[in-house]
Amino acid sequence: MALGLYDAGFAALTALYGRDARGPITGVTLFAGFASTVSWPLTAFMNDALGWREACLIWAVLNLVLGVPLNGLMLPRVARAAPEVRAAAPAVGWKPYREMLLLAFVFAAGWFVTGAMAAHMPGLLERAGASPVEAVAAAALIGPAQVAARLAEFAILRRVHPLVSTRIAVSLHPIGVGLFALTGVPGAALFVILYGAGNGLLTIARGTVPLALFGPQGYGERTGVLGAPARAAQAFAPLLFGLLLDEIGLSALIVSAGLCLAALGALLSLRAKPEN
Repeated sequence: MALGLYDAGFAALTALYGRDARGPITGVTLFAGFASTVSWPLTAFMNDALGWREACLIWAVLNLVLGVPLNGLMLPRVARAAPEVRAAAPAVGWKPYREMLLLAFVFAAGWFVTGAMAAHMPGLLERAGASPVEAVAAAALIGPAQVAARLAEFAILRRVHPLVSTRIAVSLHPIGVGLFALTGVPGAALFVILYGAGNGLLTIARGTVPLALFGPQGYGERTGVLGAPARAAQAFAPLLFGLLLDEIGLSALIVSAGLCLAALGALLSLRAKPEN
């Protein structure tokens, strides 16, 4: 499934546009921001009307009959490097180690929070005292908040280094947690909006920060290496955060906010142009 997510698309755009790929990357995430807003209700409808197996098959068929032709026919061809040049190119791996490890931690922390909130947001709000309707209504603001943040990135933040927008991104969830702790249910919508905005910016950062720090050379390999810890963290997040909620209740938000603040510390120690 990961082959159809943002990472592959970001690598394709970088192959096409090189260092100028930041704008196209932001544009793709802007359109995709409402994907869950559309697909969750459709999936729920198909699940109720046809069953979960049929719903999965329908999505698979749509990927084959729409996704594959669109990618195959509409994307321009990229000139291939000569075989001897490609063979001589060194593997990127984890070099430069300091910057790559710090960035891997940033994305792993961010995607842990994303996985936790995606699975537990409505239930978390209900634990705080919101009714089921209030919880679902507030959680539905995540998609619009993501799109709004990506519009801000496209219109305003693209003029600054991607590290700046990434620092903003990881700061928004802790700010939202602090306001939620002070206000309770009346601040639930603001908490969700701040989380959604941060998540929207962080998705773009996943593609733009490696490009800005390391350049287009080896971009696909580099983002794949950086993405592995993030995907693992995202996979474990629903279970681990759920256990935390059962054990310490809403205090589990201290853990998610703390991870974002630790990511902010890592980002502040990164320079715009690391030494290889």
